[in-house]
Parts: sequence; structure tokens; C-alpha cells
Amino acid sequence: MKAKQEVTLFEFDCLVAKGALKSSTAPPNIKVISSLAYDYLKQLCLGDESESQLLQLRRRDGMEVLQVQNYAGVIFTPDKTQIEVLPKVGKNFNSKGSTDEHEKARQSLLIMLKALKGFAHIQTSSANITHQKMPLLEVFISQFLNSVNELIKRGLKSDYVRQEDNLGFLKGKLNVGKQVRHNFINKHKFFCEYDEFMLDRPANRLLHSALLKVKGFARSSANQKLLQELLFVFHEIPKSSDHKLDFTKLQQDRGMNYYQTPLEWCRLILNGFSPQTMKGSTNAASLLFPMEKVFEDYVAKVLKEQLATKRPELTLSTQATGQHLATYNNRGKFSLRPDLLIQHGSVNKVVLDTKWKLLDSSMTHSNISQSDVYQMFTYAKKYLRPSETELSVGKDVVLIYPWQDNFDAALEHYYDLDDEHRLWIVPFKICEGQSGLRLPESSREIDDFVL
Repeated sequence: MKAKQEVTLFEFDCLVAKGALKSSTAPPNIKVISSLAYDYLKQLCLGDESESQLLQLRRRDGMEVLQVQNYAGVIFTPDKTQIEVLPKVGKNFNSKGSTDEHEKARQSLLIMLKALKGFAHIQTSSANITHQKMPLLEVFISQFLNSVNELIKRGLKSDYVRQEDNLGFLKGKLNVGKQVRHNFINKHKFFCEYDEFMLDRPANRLLHSALLKVKGFARSSANQKLLQELLFVFHEIPKSSDHKLDFTKLQQDRGMNYYQTPLEWCRLILNGFSPQTMKGSTNAASLLFPMEKVFEDYVAKVLKEQLATKRPELTLSTQATGQHLATYNNRGKFSLRPDLLIQHGSVNKVVLDTKWKLLDSSMTHSNISQSDVYQMFTYAKKYLRPSETELSVGKDVVLIYPWQDNFDAALEHYYDLDDEHRLWIVPFKICEGQSGLRLPESSREIDDFVL
């Protein structure tokens, strides 16, 4: 599906149908799409499926619009409109959305995606991404094609494939049953079973199928040119007739480690590109990622690595359990599950929760959600309370927000939740090789948690 119209916007920006535009130009945070594309997305928004969570119907400047929610990625509509939604961390609220802002947001998303299962093979420092300003889907296609190209340079692996044929000579093993059935009269023929050393093996069939699938999406001239060259190499290899079955048949023989990255891309491409589908009745493709989950997983991955290096005596748990908001008939009710919990042995030290929200340092206190503070107060009371066996529990809870231009430093002082517990507000920088919490100088007081 080659795109006829390409639209790039940030999370929580809006889409409007071309015919509904009230003036000659739309505001910076509202993008114009065709009426057909808008009607398709509106039907999904009003449906009962999971797609209804991706868009919400709103009214802006007297116009009916669709507001994208906290998902980033690419949406294709049946009329071949391509809508790229980028993370809001790259957005400068005082500008109209420049190419540099788009590239910054796209790069941040790629870095975070490496923490998701099935996306660890993503490259985040490719020259193509930086210099060609490629859309997200085109970035993925480029990386897949380059991985296949490197594989071909190292050589496609052949394997012995069982064949059956009615030959004029004996080869391999004679199939007696089929010999009698087919050659009762033609006694000069031999119905044989034999193994032949061929490129027709599951891994190569899957690669061929994935190449054929991205052929319908690739639009950059460089990707199209490389794709044609790769398809020529795979011309004599049949495509996979059942990719799920072929994935179960995969055998990583000795010396086939270089197949791993291309096959990871194959799995992603052939399974629909995305953890979040958006197909509707017309099967238009999508590539969408829930940003709250992406950010949470990325923060957890980075902090685990940093603790393992600097504080190996501490452990980090995700989505911790064991505490409840209330009890009923001596049974816990309303489970409390903080995003992150740092422990020393069995002793809870610090509770952390990620929030995919933007703060402004100049008005931070009014930006912080009261419900988020209530939540952290509850975590502190339940997870950081001393007991007869655990007297050395921590007293700090931390709210983690994404680092961005308007929130590039933590609040220097903490909030006193009560006489025992403190709340810290901290940004998390998303940067290749430099990701991590940006703690204030006074945070050295945080119990057993200095990175």
C-alpha cells in the first residue's frame, strides 16, 4: 500500500476532514486528512473494539475532530492515507512542528522500543534515520532490508529437503507403494524418495514472504531499489504458505547466528508489524505502540541495568504485588501494583511509578495530578511501612516523568507526605547511551538509591 497522503502529528493532536475545515489553514495541532480517511477512523473510534481507545471524538475551533490518544506509530487508511503519530516528548509547544522535532520524537521512540519484547534488534543510531528523516514505518523496512542484505553477503544456508519424484533412475529410496500404484505398467520408472540439498528451507521461505509483504509498503527509492535486488536473490525460493508453521520448524544450525536479526524482523512483519492492531473491516494496516507501557518498560530496563552495575545488592521488581488497598472478610481487595519496587533482600526500599505525562518546570506544582499524589501516598503507606520483622524499610516514593525541554531537572526538594514518607518528582532522560533518572543533588538522602 503506497501512501497517497502523508500526515505527521504528535500524541493528542487532532485530525479533521478536509471538507469540515472552517478556514483556509488549520491550527498547528490539527492536521487535515481526506474525508474518506476521516470517516474510516471515525467509525473505528465509535466502535466497540480496541480501536476505539486510539481516537476520541472532540470539538476544536467549532470543528468536529478526532484526537489521537497516547499511542505512537503509523496508521494506514483504506484510501492510502498514512498517518504517523509521534511521541509528545519531542514536541515544542511554542512551534508548529518542525522536521527536527519530528526526528527527535522518532528517535526517542526507537530508543524506547528496544525495551519491548520482540524489538530488541532495532537499531537506533542508523545514519539513514538521522540524514534521510525517514518515517517510522520506512525506518523499520530499511532496517529489515539491510539485515537481509548482510545475511546474503554471508551466504544463504541450504538444507536437505525430502523430495518425491517418478524418475527414470533409482535415487535414494524406492517408495514401494507408490511404485506399484504409478508404475505397474511403466516398469522403466522408479518412484523415489530422496533428500536434496536445497535453499528451500523454513528460514529462507519466511524471509522471502516478509520481503514480498514489505514490497507493498516501501516507498523510499533506496528501499525500493534494495528490495528489488533482494527479491531477485530469493526468486527460486518459494514463499512460505504457512508462516506460523514455518516458524515452528525453524532450526538454528551451527553457524546460523547471523540469521537471528532478519528472522526477528520476519516475525514482526509477518505477524502484523505491531502489538496493537487496527484493522477494522477493511484490514488497513497499523503500527501502533501504547506509550505508557513503552515508557514503563524502558525505564525498568535501564534501571535494572544500572542497579546491576552499581548496586548489585538491590533488586528491581516490576508491577509488584502483595499489598491491597483494603480488606474484606480478612481477604485483600483492590490490589496495589506500583510500576517499580526497589528492594534490599526482602526489605522494600523505594517505590517508583512512571507517568507518561509532560511537566513544565515553571508551573510544576500545578501540573502534578492530585490523583497521582494520592496513588503514591497509598503506595508509601502500604509498601513502606515497618513491621516487627522489617524495621529498616525505606521512606521514599518517586514519580518519574519523561525528560523534555520544559522539564529537564528534578524538583530539588521533596514533598512531605507525612512524618515518615517523602515524594520526589524526577525526569527520566531518553537518550542513546545516556538514559536514566536525573536526580537532584539533595536526592542523595534517598534511602539506598543513588545512581
